[in-house]
Amino acid sequence: MRTLCSSTLIGEFFVIGFAALVAMKDPGLSMATVWTVSGIAMLLCLLLCGVVTRPGGVVLGWVLQVALIASGLIVPMMYFLGAVFAALWWASVHFGRKIEEARARFAAQAAEAGPPADAA
Repeated sequence: MRTLCSSTLIGEFFVIGFAALVAMKDPGLSMATVWTVSGIAMLLCLLLCGVVTRPGGVVLGWVLQVALIASGLIVPMMYFLGAVFAALWWASVHFGRKIEEARARFAAQAAEAGPPADAA
C-alpha cells in the first residue's frame, strides 16, 4: 500500500506546485499567500509518504484529497484534477491493502510448506 499511496502523493506534489503557478496569476492573491498554502500542501504530501501506513495516515490522505478538490475555488481545473487524484487515492488504498493481504497469505502458505525439498 505504501508504494501505491506514495506514488499518488508524489504526483499530487507536482500538481499542487503547477496549480500554484496558475494561482499566482490571480490578482486577488498575493504571491506569499499562494506559496505558503501551496508549500504547506506540498510538504504534507511528502510527509504523508512516510506515515501513510501508520494509524491516521490514510485519513490524513483523505483530508488532503478534499483540500485538493476545494482548491478548485481558486484554480477551477483543480476540481477535475482533485477528483482524479481522489480516485487514484482510493485505488491506491484499496488495491494496496489487497496486495498486502495477498502477500501475507503467500508468506503464511510458504511458512506452512516448509523449506524446499532440494534445500538439503
